[in-house]
Amino acid sequence: MKKTIFSVVLLLSLMACSKVTPVEYALFSGKIENLEAKVITLEKADQSFKKEITIESNGAFSDTIQASSGVYQLTVGKHRVNVYLENENVINLSADAKDFNGSLAFSGKGAETTNYITFKNKKTAELRGDNKSFYTLEEAEFKKKLNDISTILNTVIDTTKGIDPEFKALEKRNINYTYLLQLSQYASGKHRYWTKNNDYKPSEDFLSELDDLDINNEKDFELSNAYKQLVTGYYVKEISALAKKDSIEFMYAKVKVHAAIPNESIKNALIFSGAEYGITKIENVEDYYKTFMNASTNEENNAKLTATYNKLIGLNKGKPSPKFVNYQNHAGGTLSLDELKGKYTYIDIWATWCAPCLAEVPYLKKLEKTYHGKNINFLSVSIDVPKDVEKWKQMIVDKELGGIQVITDKGPTAEFIRDYFVSTIPRFILIDPQGAVVDKDAPRPSSPELIELFNTLNI
Repeated sequence: MKKTIFSVVLLLSLMACSKVTPVEYALFSGKIENLEAKVITLEKADQSFKKEITIESNGAFSDTIQASSGVYQLTVGKHRVNVYLENENVINLSADAKDFNGSLAFSGKGAETTNYITFKNKKTAELRGDNKSFYTLEEAEFKKKLNDISTILNTVIDTTKGIDPEFKALEKRNINYTYLLQLSQYASGKHRYWTKNNDYKPSEDFLSELDDLDINNEKDFELSNAYKQLVTGYYVKEISALAKKDSIEFMYAKVKVHAAIPNESIKNALIFSGAEYGITKIENVEDYYKTFMNASTNEENNAKLTATYNKLIGLNKGKPSPKFVNYQNHAGGTLSLDELKGKYTYIDIWATWCAPCLAEVPYLKKLEKTYHGKNINFLSVSIDVPKDVEKWKQMIVDKELGGIQVITDKGPTAEFIRDYFVSTIPRFILIDPQGAVVDKDAPRPSSPELIELFNTLNI
């Protein structure tokens, strides 16, 4: 009896020891002949993973990739190619840099999925042709072309053995999403653009296949770029309609429409897309922020927008203005913003390459002449990069620019420029004699509203 028990225990122990430990990485190796680069880069499509792989002197490389399954973009010099990787794959690449696309080949365990992607990209490009020949097709021909591409891709993915089942299921849906997306793009502007026929309107049933699109598929939104574009486009139409109906700003309509999306993951993604920029362009920052925060459940996104919001309200009227220190002064030496306290300061943020900025120069000169000797400074801050300092100096002379002329220390990335959320120029700012903000986005010199503002301040 004891011998029997011992034998069973020994057998169970041996079985436990013989269990294969799951491989939680993919092995990616290969050889690229005649490659001058010392590294190649592998990056996940959603940018959640990026890795540089060292190339040996003979062009060989090998690395383990510990990341989630999916499509990765491999950059080899000026070439880019898609690679599908998942745990336990052993993928080998071979190519000659002198004819990279013509010599490229994948082999090994799991290579079937990558080979399908390579086939798909080449075949689609071959059948589509260039954008002009593709989008100038008439509706019936265009649909036939799309259907031909979809049929070929579905046939290949159905008949190719070894393709990852999860990828296959998603890809079959993605083929349909791509078909629908290109229909949408054709109808919404690409056909008009390439035919130069601005009167074109899609026939009544041209987009009927989009009517049954489920816009709440969280998984496909995450994994299919074509599906994500379709969903985004669906809501853009709703945003435009709301902005027109209620006469509100597009970015405000955007946050309101996205706040009502029923799927939490899709809602969080779309409401945050462009939010850090959008909030800087909205008139009613408080309402925008409140609407966003009441809807978003992504704590990381909420923290980012809150940080932007706090900086923005720090630019409200009466708040101390952000400062700059020791900017190069065209008149000689340096200048700090605090040196201009005691008078109002009207700031013009510009650059030598900015045509709209230069268009304001005659109006700015007239203002400077009208308000000469009064309680206001006219300060022009150039965001030209340091290498263009001489160009900046020469333009001041050539254009006979007046006022106080300074240039930032780091071009458009200078802290003062970032503190004011300057994304487009020209940009005008008005500060009071105590250094507090009067208007973070003041009227242009060419606008009659600027004189009205000056009059209210008794400048």
